Amino acid sequence: MSGLRWRPLAGGELAGCVALELDAPPLNELGEAALEALEAFVREALPACRGVLIVSQLARGFCAGADLAALATGLAAEPDAPARVRRFLERIGSAFRALDEAPVPVVGAVHGAVFGGGLELALCCDVLVADPSARFGFPELRLGLIPGFGGLARLGRDLGQARVRDLLLTGRSLSADAAQRAGLVAHRVAAGQHRPVAERLLAQAVRHPPAATAAAKRLLKPISPEVLQREIDTFCALLAAPEVLRALTQFVNRSDPLPYVARASEDPA
Repeated sequence: MSGLRWRPLAGGELAGCVALELDAPPLNELGEAALEALEAFVREALPACRGVLIVSQLARGFCAGADLAALATGLAAEPDAPARVRRFLERIGSAFRALDEAPVPVVGAVHGAVFGGGLELALCCDVLVADPSARFGFPELRLGLIPGFGGLARLGRDLGQARVRDLLLTGRSLSADAAQRAGLVAHRVAAGQHRPVAERLLAQAVRHPPAATAAAKRLLKPISPEVLQREIDTFCALLAAPEVLRALTQFVNRSDPLPYVARASEDPA
């Protein structure tokens, strides 16, 4: 079971819109099954829909990122693991580009952990709505890696390179309030209201002529394929270091799979 599915949203103004729902405990880690489901969504549902809502069905949060347990197991036991990882990155990169470049509005409703690959997925959305519990961050450097799903390019596009350097090099996370001040989050809403507000925003967005929406998105969301490819190449080069496997193994053996939730004091003043 992939833990990622889609279904039509209720009729009325949301007729023709689709909810892409993440529902894979413990925290919607993105592995092979989730990628296959995402590719099916991009192939079967995205071309025909009027708009997309991306949301987690888990109380604990939105998405903790890549399936690091599977990555660690593969690196330890499979001689062809590096080639398989590169292929996985290329496939998920293609799926994320399809979301990012979709001609229809894509609204994300996030809460709890929005880390690593989860933040990279959120950055594909046109508008983000955050519950007060949401925290955003790229903890990959603590494992000897960088984000590999296009997150550096997209965060730099949306917020600027200074913000990317701040989050990546310090490894700290942003609260929902700090993310809104930075411009990452469009709406920080009351507890439990992130999905209803996101649905209302999506209903507003799909009222416009589709051709105008598609043209606006092309102007507003440029991305360099070369930069995206360099992210993959750099990730794969770093993956070859022995200390990365050690760090991954230590991570997956922790009793708490989320060691990267930053304290409130780590937010900028």
